[in-house]
Amino acid sequence: MAAEWQGKSRGTVFGYKIFVFCMKTFGIGLAYFILYFVALYFCFFAITNSKASFYYFRKRQKNSKFKSLVNVYRSYYVFGQTIIDKVAILAGLKTKFTFEHDGGHYITETLKQKKGGILISAHVGNFEIADYFFGELEESASISILTTDSEHSSIKEYLESVTTKPKINLILIQEDLSHIFEINAALARNELVCITGDRYIKDSKYLEENLLGETAKFPAGPFMLASRLKVPVLFVYVMKETNTHYHLYTRQSNAKHRDAKTLLKEYTESVSWVLDKYPLQWFNYFDFWKKQEK
Repeated sequence: MAAEWQGKSRGTVFGYKIFVFCMKTFGIGLAYFILYFVALYFCFFAITNSKASFYYFRKRQKNSKFKSLVNVYRSYYVFGQTIIDKVAILAGLKTKFTFEHDGGHYITETLKQKKGGILISAHVGNFEIADYFFGELEESASISILTTDSEHSSIKEYLESVTTKPKINLILIQEDLSHIFEINAALARNELVCITGDRYIKDSKYLEENLLGETAKFPAGPFMLASRLKVPVLFVYVMKETNTHYHLYTRQSNAKHRDAKTLLKEYTESVSWVLDKYPLQWFNYFDFWKKQEK
């Protein structure tokens, strides 16, 4: 990742193959052990990412310099764990993990209205395993994730080839805005459409709001779209608590129709709340606030 988000994540298929092989052959524990060295590698050889992470811990979380350096490493390690966990769950090892849901009634109530709903998440925790939470709700839930072509990478294609395909539909963002029709169709089927709201791409439309004490740019699209659709809007985060336990948080927006600014403010407040509880699980390794120290 560079100083600005470029629309795709760092990583190679080879790196994923190593983890998948170790996990399937020797278990999750060995994959976690190897991760100690991989996280250390990124500290020294992904300098731009590490500087951005250091700024987050030093300036936004107000850690000491030493603690910030240590937390850069710990953050890489936890991020790697979430990737391993995702692959493990997709490979049929769900029983190795435990889950709890705080606010699940919001999703149940949304589905009972039979008009779908918008989920706005962020690059914190491990949202990509949320489908395994929703499968245990009293109301059947189907998820569509709004994504980009660049995010639908060779890494995802490889993971799909070695794991069970998740019950998640991908809606690819198109320049002609045809994805809007797919979103409306998904909502008409009473599906939950998930959008991430924390990665602004340069030269696209944006809104500004405070996050952790500093103003940052956020993509305007998710909040303008969600505020215009007459369906419930929920904020959802799946956070790792221990090696084998996850906690899903769901909160409902109270913003009025077509009030994208208030919706964004509610969103940043919810992200800040989550990061206060799980500071290591901020996985935006780029100059998010455009304030990074040289």
